[in-house]
Amino acid sequence: MKGLSFNYSDLEPNLDAQTIETHYSKHHLGYLEKLNELIKGTDLEEKSIEEILTSLDSEKKALINNAGGYYNHNLYWEVLTKEKEKTPTGKIAELINRDFGSFEAFKTQFKKAGLDVFGSGWVWLVLTENQNLKITTTVNQNNPLMSFETEKGYPLMNIDMWEHAYYLKYKNNKSDYIDNYFKRIDWDKVNYRIELKSN
Repeated sequence: MKGLSFNYSDLEPNLDAQTIETHYSKHHLGYLEKLNELIKGTDLEEKSIEEILTSLDSEKKALINNAGGYYNHNLYWEVLTKEKEKTPTGKIAELINRDFGSFEAFKTQFKKAGLDVFGSGWVWLVLTENQNLKITTTVNQNNPLMSFETEKGYPLMNIDMWEHAYYLKYKNNKSDYIDNYFKRIDWDKVNYRIELKSN
Protein backbone atom coordinates (compact mmCIF):
# COMPACT_ATOMS: atom_id res chain seq x y z
CA MET A 1 0.00 0.00 0.00
CA LYS A 2 1.38 3.37 -0.99
CA GLY A 3 -0.31 5.22 1.86
CA LEU A 4 -2.55 8.28 1.66
CA SER A 5 -1.42 11.90 1.39
CA PHE A 6 -4.25 12.90 3.73
CA ASN A 7 -5.98 11.70 6.89
CA TYR A 8 -9.33 9.93 6.63
CA SER A 9 -11.21 13.06 7.72
CA ASP A 10 -9.29 15.55 5.57
CA LEU A 11 -11.66 15.31 2.60
CA GLU A 12 -14.74 16.22 4.65
CA PRO A 13 -17.39 17.29 3.85
CA ASN A 14 -16.93 16.20 0.23
CA LEU A 15 -15.83 12.63 0.96
CA ASP A 16 -16.60 11.38 4.44
CA ALA A 17 -14.08 9.85 6.83
CA GLN A 18 -15.98 6.59 7.36
CA THR A 19 -16.13 5.91 3.63
CA ILE A 20 -12.45 6.78 3.13
CA GLU A 21 -11.35 4.53 5.99
CA THR A 22 -13.49 1.57 4.90
CA HIS A 23 -12.61 2.05 1.25
CA TYR A 24 -8.87 2.23 1.87
CA SER A 25 -8.32 -0.16 4.77
CA LYS A 26 -10.84 -2.82 3.77
CA HIS A 27 -11.61 -2.76 0.03
CA HIS A 28 -8.25 -1.55 -1.31
CA LEU A 29 -6.19 -3.60 1.13
CA GLY A 30 -8.30 -6.63 0.30
CA TYR A 31 -7.42 -6.37 -3.39
CA LEU A 32 -3.72 -6.12 -2.56
CA GLU A 33 -3.77 -9.13 -0.24
CA LYS A 34 -5.60 -11.30 -2.77
CA LEU A 35 -3.27 -10.15 -5.56
CA ASN A 36 -0.22 -11.14 -3.50
CA GLU A 37 -1.73 -14.58 -2.91
CA LEU A 38 -2.45 -15.06 -6.60
CA ILE A 39 1.05 -14.15 -7.82
CA LYS A 40 3.00 -15.85 -5.04
CA GLY A 41 5.52 -18.27 -6.52
CA THR A 42 4.91 -17.13 -10.11
CA ASP A 43 6.98 -14.98 -12.48
CA LEU A 44 4.50 -12.15 -11.86
CA GLU A 45 6.07 -11.62 -8.42
CA GLU A 46 9.00 -9.84 -10.08
CA LYS A 47 6.87 -7.60 -12.30
CA SER A 48 5.51 -4.11 -11.66
CA ILE A 49 1.76 -3.71 -11.36
CA GLU A 50 1.71 -2.03 -14.79
CA GLU A 51 3.57 -4.98 -16.32
CA ILE A 52 1.09 -7.38 -14.73
CA LEU A 53 -1.90 -5.43 -16.03
CA THR A 54 -0.65 -5.14 -19.61
CA SER A 55 0.17 -8.87 -19.79
CA LEU A 56 -3.18 -10.21 -18.56
CA ASP A 57 -5.57 -12.04 -20.84
CA SER A 58 -9.33 -11.72 -20.48
CA GLU A 59 -9.73 -15.21 -18.98
CA LYS A 60 -7.72 -14.45 -15.83
CA LYS A 61 -10.72 -13.07 -13.95
CA ALA A 62 -9.28 -13.26 -10.42
CA LEU A 63 -6.06 -11.54 -11.47
CA ILE A 64 -7.96 -8.91 -13.43
CA ASN A 65 -10.19 -8.12 -10.46
CA ASN A 66 -7.43 -7.93 -7.86
CA ALA A 67 -4.58 -6.43 -9.88
CA GLY A 68 -7.05 -3.95 -11.32
CA GLY A 69 -8.55 -3.23 -7.92
CA TYR A 70 -5.12 -2.53 -6.48
CA TYR A 71 -3.94 -0.28 -9.33
CA ASN A 72 -7.24 1.55 -9.84
CA HIS A 73 -7.44 2.52 -6.19
CA ASN A 74 -3.81 3.63 -6.10
CA LEU A 75 -4.60 6.18 -8.80
CA TYR A 76 -7.90 7.20 -7.22
CA TRP A 77 -6.16 8.12 -3.94
CA GLU A 78 -3.16 9.67 -5.69
CA VAL A 79 -5.11 12.42 -7.40
CA LEU A 80 -7.23 13.41 -4.38
CA THR A 81 -6.14 16.28 -2.14
CA LYS A 82 -7.15 17.91 1.12
CA GLU A 83 -6.83 21.29 -0.60
CA LYS A 84 -10.30 22.27 -1.80
CA GLU A 85 -11.28 23.25 -5.33
CA LYS A 86 -7.94 23.51 -7.05
CA THR A 87 -8.23 24.29 -10.75
CA PRO A 88 -6.31 22.81 -13.67
CA THR A 89 -3.15 24.68 -14.63
CA GLY A 90 -0.22 24.00 -16.92
CA LYS A 91 -0.23 21.12 -19.38
CA ILE A 92 -3.48 19.50 -18.23
CA ALA A 93 -5.32 22.81 -18.57
CA GLU A 94 -3.95 23.23 -22.11
CA LEU A 95 -4.95 19.69 -23.11
CA ILE A 96 -8.44 19.97 -21.60
CA ASN A 97 -9.11 23.22 -23.45
CA ARG A 98 -7.73 21.77 -26.69
CA ASP A 99 -9.58 18.44 -26.56
CA PHE A 100 -12.84 19.38 -24.80
CA GLY A 101 -13.20 23.10 -25.49
CA SER A 102 -13.28 24.15 -21.84
CA PHE A 103 -12.94 22.80 -18.32
CA GLU A 104 -16.71 23.00 -17.82
CA ALA A 105 -17.30 20.99 -20.99
CA PHE A 106 -14.83 18.38 -19.76
CA LYS A 107 -16.54 18.17 -16.35
CA THR A 108 -19.92 17.76 -18.01
CA GLN A 109 -18.70 14.89 -20.20
CA PHE A 110 -16.83 13.21 -17.34
CA LYS A 111 -19.87 13.46 -15.06
CA LYS A 112 -22.19 12.05 -17.74
CA ALA A 113 -19.83 9.09 -18.16
CA GLY A 114 -20.02 8.47 -14.41
CA LEU A 115 -23.80 8.68 -14.30
CA ASP A 116 -24.00 6.29 -17.24
CA VAL A 117 -21.93 3.58 -15.52
CA PHE A 118 -24.35 0.74 -14.94
CA GLY A 119 -23.42 -1.39 -11.96
CA SER A 120 -19.82 -1.24 -10.76
CA GLY A 121 -17.03 0.40 -12.71
CA TRP A 122 -14.73 3.38 -13.25
CA VAL A 123 -14.48 6.54 -15.31
CA TRP A 124 -11.03 7.46 -16.62
CA LEU A 125 -9.25 10.38 -18.19
CA VAL A 126 -6.49 8.86 -20.30
CA LEU A 127 -3.73 10.09 -22.56
CA THR A 128 -3.87 8.19 -25.85
CA GLU A 129 -0.93 7.14 -28.00
CA ASN A 130 -1.63 10.22 -30.13
CA GLN A 131 -1.25 12.44 -27.03
CA ASN A 132 -4.96 13.25 -26.93
CA LEU A 133 -7.13 13.26 -23.83
CA LYS A 134 -10.04 10.84 -23.81
CA ILE A 135 -12.76 9.95 -21.30
CA THR A 136 -13.48 6.26 -21.08
CA THR A 137 -15.17 3.81 -18.73
CA THR A 138 -14.46 0.26 -17.61
CA VAL A 139 -16.53 -2.35 -15.80
CA ASN A 140 -15.69 -3.90 -12.45
CA GLN A 141 -11.92 -3.47 -11.81
CA ASN A 142 -10.83 -3.35 -15.45
CA ASN A 143 -8.70 -0.42 -16.61
CA PRO A 144 -7.38 1.11 -19.85
CA LEU A 145 -3.95 -0.52 -19.48
CA MET A 146 -5.41 -3.98 -20.09
CA SER A 147 -4.77 -5.21 -23.62
CA PHE A 148 -8.30 -6.54 -24.14
CA GLU A 149 -9.97 -3.20 -23.35
CA THR A 150 -11.42 -1.48 -26.43
CA GLU A 151 -10.48 2.01 -25.23
CA LYS A 152 -6.86 2.06 -24.13
CA GLY A 153 -4.57 4.79 -22.88
CA TYR A 154 -2.35 5.95 -20.04
CA PRO A 155 -4.51 6.74 -16.98
CA LEU A 156 -4.22 10.31 -15.68
CA MET A 157 -7.12 10.27 -13.22
CA ASN A 158 -10.18 8.20 -12.41
CA ILE A 159 -13.29 8.06 -10.28
CA ASP A 160 -14.54 4.95 -8.52
CA MET A 161 -18.21 4.36 -9.36
CA TRP A 162 -18.59 1.28 -7.18
CA GLU A 163 -21.23 1.87 -4.50
CA HIS A 164 -18.68 1.39 -1.72
CA ALA A 165 -17.02 4.64 -2.85
CA TYR A 166 -20.02 6.86 -2.15
CA TYR A 167 -23.09 5.07 -0.75
CA LEU A 168 -22.62 5.78 2.96
CA LYS A 169 -22.77 9.53 2.34
CA TYR A 170 -24.58 9.97 -0.96
CA LYS A 171 -26.83 6.90 -1.12
CA ASN A 172 -28.00 6.72 -4.75
CA ASN A 173 -27.10 10.35 -5.51
CA LYS A 174 -24.17 9.73 -7.84
CA SER A 175 -24.44 13.24 -9.25
CA ASP A 176 -23.49 14.94 -5.96
CA TYR A 177 -20.69 12.42 -5.39
CA ILE A 178 -19.12 13.26 -8.74
CA ASP A 179 -19.50 17.02 -8.18
CA ASN A 180 -17.77 16.76 -4.81
CA TYR A 181 -15.03 14.52 -6.19
CA PHE A 182 -14.12 17.34 -8.58
CA LYS A 183 -13.63 19.66 -5.61
CA ARG A 184 -10.80 17.44 -4.35
CA ILE A 185 -8.75 16.73 -7.46
CA ASP A 186 -5.04 17.56 -7.27
CA TRP A 187 -4.33 18.80 -10.80
CA ASP A 188 -0.63 19.06 -9.99
CA LYS A 189 -0.63 15.27 -9.62
CA VAL A 190 -2.38 14.92 -12.96
CA ASN A 191 0.32 17.11 -14.54
CA TYR A 192 2.96 14.95 -12.85
CA ARG A 193 1.46 11.86 -14.48
CA ILE A 194 1.59 13.57 -17.89
CA GLU A 195 5.30 14.26 -17.29
CA LEU A 196 5.88 10.63 -16.28
CA LYS A 197 4.33 9.45 -19.53
CA SER A 198 6.35 11.94 -21.56
CA ASN A 199 9.71 10.84 -20.12
